[in-house]
Amino acid sequence: MKKLILFSILFSATALVSCDNDNNNGQTTTETELSEEYYSGGKLGTVFNESPYAYEQPTPAIDEQGFTTAFVRGESLFEKEFNSNSSGVRHGLGPVSVRSSCITCHPGYGHGKRMDRYRANDFGNGYLLVVIDENDNYVSSLTGMPQVQAVAPFLPPVDETKINIEWKEYVDEWGNTFPDGEKYSLIYPEVTIPRNAFSVPMPDYYKVRLEATIGVYGTGLIDAIPDDSLLAQYRYEKSLGFNLNDAKYDPANFIKEADGTSHPGRYTYGLTRGTLQNGPGANAIWNITNVTRSNRKYNYITEAYAIAMSQNPDVQKELGKTEKEIYDELMSKDLPEEMSDDDYIEFMVWHRGLAVPAARNLDDATVQRGKELFYNSGCTACHRPSWTTGADNYTGDPLVQGKLPKYPYQKIWPYTDLLQHRLEMINNIRTGWCRTTPLWGRGLSEKCTGAGEHLHDMRARNYNEAIMWHGGDAARSRDIYRQLPKADREALVKFLESI
Repeated sequence: MKKLILFSILFSATALVSCDNDNNNGQTTTETELSEEYYSGGKLGTVFNESPYAYEQPTPAIDEQGFTTAFVRGESLFEKEFNSNSSGVRHGLGPVSVRSSCITCHPGYGHGKRMDRYRANDFGNGYLLVVIDENDNYVSSLTGMPQVQAVAPFLPPVDETKINIEWKEYVDEWGNTFPDGEKYSLIYPEVTIPRNAFSVPMPDYYKVRLEATIGVYGTGLIDAIPDDSLLAQYRYEKSLGFNLNDAKYDPANFIKEADGTSHPGRYTYGLTRGTLQNGPGANAIWNITNVTRSNRKYNYITEAYAIAMSQNPDVQKELGKTEKEIYDELMSKDLPEEMSDDDYIEFMVWHRGLAVPAARNLDDATVQRGKELFYNSGCTACHRPSWTTGADNYTGDPLVQGKLPKYPYQKIWPYTDLLQHRLEMINNIRTGWCRTTPLWGRGLSEKCTGAGEHLHDMRARNYNEAIMWHGGDAARSRDIYRQLPKADREALVKFLESI
């Protein structure tokens, strides 16, 4: 991928004013010193780049700390497809998989796109199926992220050709009309999968939801926020009377690391990952592809799937193996390592090394008006503007400990409290609890990914719809936004597009 890196910008005495034009590849020109808010990822984590490659840039820390080569190598593992060979480069895909490459789900390193159908190989389809029972628990015969691809003679747990996504119109209590008469549209997905689409036993009742991937840029900076800061934010919002998922802040429910330490969740909509090194990317490079490594020497499958495939006469015939042999191989905890430790470390260098694009046009009068409205409407109660990273001394997974870029004591501007709230939407996310998504860099999504949808299932096609879907703790801010004159609503959106 094309890289446009400006390390010198971040450490020069003279900072830069955003000035995107086609003649300088989205880079900026030297004029005046910028305020700290332009440095969305702090001095060590921000890149001044507004091009279609803005999400793909390494942080200044990558170069300064000697990780440039490892970053490039790790990036190839994200961008290139894995295959089902038994040896060679990027081998090991299967026996079942969610996708064959990471970038398929994260186009331009950003969020997945809103889709009208479910096909794993449709570029930009970042949707993960969420198949749950009446109590919102995952159906146990399927993995949490059900696979729709398989290497012959195995069958995928779900036949993707039978997945149906229907986008339905929703009319809110105001008839989708602002007080000044402007109309807006709201849509939501209804997803159904017939019973004959599954190759594993299913319960009498199940339902399906969609969760879209989020942008991977800047995740290393969020990793550097101290646990104590997360817990303090939780306590602060509880003091305000917010409805939060308290169970996530019971130490008994913290996420454990390889070295026995534990951390409150900060990643995924469900806050199921506490550090990036034990986080969504470290997990996904294994369970999305089923490519094993030294600390994951087993398949991401369920026992129900292993039983179904081992008892399938066509699978037995094709493999020339008995039911027990097939079952034992599928359920083995000591499979050959398909990804080397070096490759995994370089992948994590890349993952933790992705920069955040600098904020843009913050000195524009309309943007300043939008910022004032955003703050005064109470949006910052959940979309907390800034955090300060800590010493950033990770002591978890011994494979990567001391081998990744660090971001100590940086003031960053992700615009999230990293807590779970309820937005109370129709066909809501599983459990109803959803982590506040970071807003930094989202204004470049259309340019970087080709799409600009929002919310956990990409139901909101623009900022306006995203705001009007907000409920629960955010209902008050939504109502204030709704009452604003059109010019003020547009100013607030312009501010969001600038951060």
